[in-house]
Amino acid sequence: MYDVIIAGAGHAGCEAALSAARMGCSCLLVTTDLNAVARMSCNPAIGGVAKGQITREIDALGGEMAKAIDATAIQFRLLNRSKGPAMHSPRAQADRTLYSLYMRKVIEQEKNIDLLQDTVIGIDCLSGLLNGVKLSSGRIVRCTTAILTCGTFLNGLIHIGMNHYAGGRTVAEPPVCGLSESLVNLGFSYGRLKTGTPPRIDARSVDYSLVEEQRGDDQPVFFSFLSKLQHEIRQKSCFVTKTTSETHEILKTGFDRSPLFTGKVQGVGPRYCPSIEDKIFRFPDKDSHHIFLEPEGYDTNEMYVNGFSTSLPEEIQIAALRTVPGLKDVKTIRPGYAIEYDYFFPYQIKNTLETKLVENLYFAGQINGTSGYEEAAAQGLIAGINAALKIQKRQPLILKRSDAYIGVLIDDLITKETKEPYRMFTSSAEYRLQLRHDNADIRLLEFASYAGIVDQETCAARNRKIILIDKLKQLCRSSKLSADKINILLTKHGYPAVVSPQNAVNLVKRPGIHFHMLLEASVNFSDSVLAVTSDPSIHEQIDIDLKYEGYLKRELLMAEKIQRLESHQIPVSYNYDSVAGLSNEGREKLKKYRPETIGQASRILGVSPSDISVLMIHLGR
Repeated sequence: MYDVIIAGAGHAGCEAALSAARMGCSCLLVTTDLNAVARMSCNPAIGGVAKGQITREIDALGGEMAKAIDATAIQFRLLNRSKGPAMHSPRAQADRTLYSLYMRKVIEQEKNIDLLQDTVIGIDCLSGLLNGVKLSSGRIVRCTTAILTCGTFLNGLIHIGMNHYAGGRTVAEPPVCGLSESLVNLGFSYGRLKTGTPPRIDARSVDYSLVEEQRGDDQPVFFSFLSKLQHEIRQKSCFVTKTTSETHEILKTGFDRSPLFTGKVQGVGPRYCPSIEDKIFRFPDKDSHHIFLEPEGYDTNEMYVNGFSTSLPEEIQIAALRTVPGLKDVKTIRPGYAIEYDYFFPYQIKNTLETKLVENLYFAGQINGTSGYEEAAAQGLIAGINAALKIQKRQPLILKRSDAYIGVLIDDLITKETKEPYRMFTSSAEYRLQLRHDNADIRLLEFASYAGIVDQETCAARNRKIILIDKLKQLCRSSKLSADKINILLTKHGYPAVVSPQNAVNLVKRPGIHFHMLLEASVNFSDSVLAVTSDPSIHEQIDIDLKYEGYLKRELLMAEKIQRLESHQIPVSYNYDSVAGLSNEGREKLKKYRPETIGQASRILGVSPSDISVLMIHLGR
């Protein structure tokens, strides 16, 4: 008898098992292949726009993904440096093999986790309460809670041209059969989604004189707040090239054998990460599309062709690749392919990720219709924490949209219709100026401390950081820099010279003027600041917080208004048929989604503001 059983050892499963185990629960992690723990089946990278912020939030909540990528990265880059701080996103290229080995080692060293090489093919429950899981070996293992993190394995089907065959994640892995049927028998509704991956090529067959080198940052931005630069990182370069009109013409010759265009693929693919044939079909006016050549590790010649995801026949893939600059003599290691799989509509889960139909059963990752390692890991972490909290008879951990990108992710899943693989973007977060990557540890300190998943020493360090930030803000508000110290700086950036001392806060708020410039301009101010702290990451937060102070206050006020709606709870079994005045569509959507709060109800497509007003009046009675 286990406290928690986790089905699947992908990115969601690993975080779910580690979080529950670190909170004192006995866990069984069941996976079909112990050599594929946390396997990067697609792009060997972590982070990117919005995904980098999620990874830092995972770290702030005690997850492992950030530490894993810091330990196994072969290139670090901070994206969108030229844009505002809300858009700054860390990204790192991983050594695919080392990443998987790192995560398996961490899991094997956790005393509360048992590993089992088998497959969960069914759910055993009685009167809506989970009893255990059924394994392909035939036995039933009892547990208090279970978390399904099945990735793309549920009745997975792989397509290459007109050929298709059962597969779970890669060509060599079997699908999971029986689990979807078990869930459907319990009353769950499901759909089919599709994702894809590009060919892998031999790095030795690339002509590097014809591609643009893309080097990593000289000063790496780590994902984990605990990571420190202890030695020089040996970074590998990526390379950029692009397709040509000849590439497009060759790809078009395979359209009549494309599983996407012939109807063989029934699942809906990701809109924001389309296959190369889909790009050509949808954007016929574009002469070229960027292609990124990304190494898969230190000790391998395998290279990932980012931007060339395809399920066209293999011979078409090879011929098209050889028209791309730098790839004339390219050798392919394995072709690209599409995979379609079952997912379960996420309106069937609560904001804790527990299912509404079966108590103590949780869904996390691609089973909820998401795409991406980071989105999956975030859900696994939250599911693991909440499963442990429920076992401990404590209140669940629920992140609001104003708390974290993870809160936005979960809220979007349970309130919006998921008809295609969900991917997180910064535009999805209305409070993105607050939800920056640099302050995730401070934003989520309270939640991490409550769950007990982050040790006291780390919590104490974060509290010290908060105190230092407050001291520096007070120092800036009380400090005035003399005119002779700052006029050189002002005139250099196009501002007229001043005759009187200027407040440090007002100076930082000027466009083009940054906190570190004031340190360079005034020795006295610099000495006062450095007496508090010399940490450049704290200096950066001071710069952002002061420069965008007005915008941050406006976001906070908006969040407080929305929170009033979130405080209005709706009973799970509320009878919407008894509410006179609801529109027909609003009533239908409310009965389907079963929102937990008025705030959730207001974000459901088809529920109008007048529906919300009527509902609040009836709930008030």
